[in-house]
Amino acid sequence: MKIFAFVFGLAFLVQAKAQESNLLSGKYSREELQRLLISQQQWTPFPHITDRTAWSRADDTIMKAYLEKAESYIHYEWPAIPATTSLLIERTGERAGYEKISFQKRRVLGTLLLAEVYEDKGRFIDPIINGVWSICEESFWGASAHLPRTKEYSGLMDVSKPFVELFSAETATFLAWVDYFVGDKLDAVSPQIRKRIYYEVNNRIFEPLMTKQHGWMAANANGRPPNNWNPWICSNWLNTALLLEKDNAKRADMVYKILHVLDQFLNPYPEDGGCDEGPGYWGAAAASLYDNIAMLNLATKDAFRYVYDNEKIKNMARFIYRAQIGKEYFIDFADADPKPGMAAGMIYRFGKDIGDPGMMQFGAFYRKPKNGEIGSFQYFRNLFELFIQDEYRSAPQALPLPADVWLPGIQVMIARDREGSDRGLFVAAKGGNNDESHNHNDIGNYIVYYDGLPVIIDVGRGTYTGKTFSNKRYEIWSNCSDYHNLPTIKGFTQPAGVNFKATGVSYQKNKKFSELTLDIAGAYPANAGIDQWQRSVRLNRTKNVEVTDKISLQAAGTFTEHLMTCYPAKLKKEGEVAIYYKQENGEGKNFLVQYNPVQMKVTVEKIPLVTMEDKGIEEKWGDNIYRINLSGSTAGKSAVKLVIRPE
Repeated sequence: MKIFAFVFGLAFLVQAKAQESNLLSGKYSREELQRLLISQQQWTPFPHITDRTAWSRADDTIMKAYLEKAESYIHYEWPAIPATTSLLIERTGERAGYEKISFQKRRVLGTLLLAEVYEDKGRFIDPIINGVWSICEESFWGASAHLPRTKEYSGLMDVSKPFVELFSAETATFLAWVDYFVGDKLDAVSPQIRKRIYYEVNNRIFEPLMTKQHGWMAANANGRPPNNWNPWICSNWLNTALLLEKDNAKRADMVYKILHVLDQFLNPYPEDGGCDEGPGYWGAAAASLYDNIAMLNLATKDAFRYVYDNEKIKNMARFIYRAQIGKEYFIDFADADPKPGMAAGMIYRFGKDIGDPGMMQFGAFYRKPKNGEIGSFQYFRNLFELFIQDEYRSAPQALPLPADVWLPGIQVMIARDREGSDRGLFVAAKGGNNDESHNHNDIGNYIVYYDGLPVIIDVGRGTYTGKTFSNKRYEIWSNCSDYHNLPTIKGFTQPAGVNFKATGVSYQKNKKFSELTLDIAGAYPANAGIDQWQRSVRLNRTKNVEVTDKISLQAAGTFTEHLMTCYPAKLKKEGEVAIYYKQENGEGKNFLVQYNPVQMKVTVEKIPLVTMEDKGIEEKWGDNIYRINLSGSTAGKSAVKLVIRPE
């Protein structure tokens, strides 16, 4: 038997060592970097529109799909975003209306551009000009939800104080590729168009980023490392700087700063590559870091290829398939989605660059025919994909589905019945702390799947609203511990904060079982009077999942063990709750939760989905969220055991 213990002192030493690494910014001096960078005037990341021979090698099927989609946009009426639509974030908490208009405009512009590159006849130029002008006239390129929540702003942008968040950086990328591909055609109409593009990008993006410290650039006041905002914004900043900035000294200054900002994300990242934001955010976290590296290599004739040999980078890449449950489902702790979309082409390229055939096969597995949709984000990924299709289409497809994964940096265990198959039982469990990125109060939470489908679930996130990232975040029920697979102890639930965390974390595995053990007492308030609540989550392969809580309270009290599921459940008999699980073929199959009826009594409730935030939960799970409550009391010391198994 192999035993892996997570020791906090050792973890801090590892993190301290990582923080000194500066993998990206420590390689080259500012002067060396400028010499390595291909000048803006000479840089050709993708063929110019005039190089028709090169563009003949782009995938014709995909380009025709873009053309067909673009033809429906030729007479697109470019909408403004009304002030009152921005004000909704303060008035009702609703952000979707603003983002719908904003994102659609950028998708239309990006599609029109690709169609013009493919056809090169000029018939999309006027719609492109209208799109550029309309976007340049917007007061804010970002999302209303990302405005400071202060009286000074009150739901509207202060145009005299530009700052950069996710979607303003994305907007700059769209405009930069317009300038690169059809700049000469725009100049033939009016020199004011490209002049306006640079003016707006410089004012809204370059100047703020080079003169102001943004919160996403480094750790916050609590020491929480930067999340996906850091590499995601940097990937668009880098893309735009390389394409638009003609002053090569300023261009090098920006790239040099980007490298230092990226290291603020990379240095504290766990060596095992674990993403505490989950697989759904991996596509903008580790994957956006890859976008930066790929673009840097294009701009320097592969001067950053050394990065792919780094073991942490390889582990960051592999997280996406290590966190997989089955074909559709992935672990969804915190704000992650249970069914995240896969940027398959990017995953394939990432796997190839780190030399991981399993990741390449994983990326190829999710390859889908293109329907002309470019997506709202990471526009440059579409360009890379155009030129890999001959290889990509013939690549072998497979899902690695490792039998055991232990990620000590984020304290997540993942285990399944058998390697390479989603058949049978799957369990994932977590420790960590309650100040993680996109945090839910969920220390000690676990999920159980069978044949790749959910049984005991993490509900995950709902629709993002004004509450989601505010001081009202934990008024949203799905973010709270009593709506996770966790106990409420003497009426206390887990609070938010970095000091509420797991201790005594250990992991062990062999051929017969995998088990995570941790004490979750420290995840509850001190006045709950919990000396110990040692939880063990154990997969007994091909048999069951056992969850054992060893309890020591300072005084007698009550507790309720909560279980969340997306299927109806009811008491079958004393000591057994039946969950009416639905198999892949649609047929029913009972799952049993076995417990000691002397210790606990059962109630089952259906959770009403009625709030604005609940819409996102219903979209993911249907109106089918049930909570099983097993309530009991203890004189101070006791043990509680649940066994979850197919009937």
